[in-house]
Amino acid sequence: MNIENLKDEIVNILDSKKAIDIEVIPVQEKTILADYFIIASGTSNTQVKSLTDETIFEIEKRLDITPKRKEADTNNRWNLLDYLDVVVHIFHQEEREFYQLEKLWNGPIIKDIVDT
Repeated sequence: MNIENLKDEIVNILDSKKAIDIEVIPVQEKTILADYFIIASGTSNTQVKSLTDETIFEIEKRLDITPKRKEADTNNRWNLLDYLDVVVHIFHQEEREFYQLEKLWNGPIIKDIVDT
């Protein structure tokens, strides 16, 4: 599996499904948990669930990879997909503003998708 390809495919899927504020944070020099965190937001609980489900479906279809672990709160306010080297956090906007995960890892953003 090519980590860069996985990362790029996830970003493309999230962007195509209208996720907002997609950020990729390289964390390989800060933790052994993953090489990249991808953080994205949805504007509703339904969109957060849809972004999560579509990412799983499309990555399996395109790359034949399933997440090693999936975590979701019951209200779909913060969902996590663990692809080992790439961990995807899909937040409701309000949760993302509250937890500010980007500040915790304070890494440089290598790709920022802007709503158009």
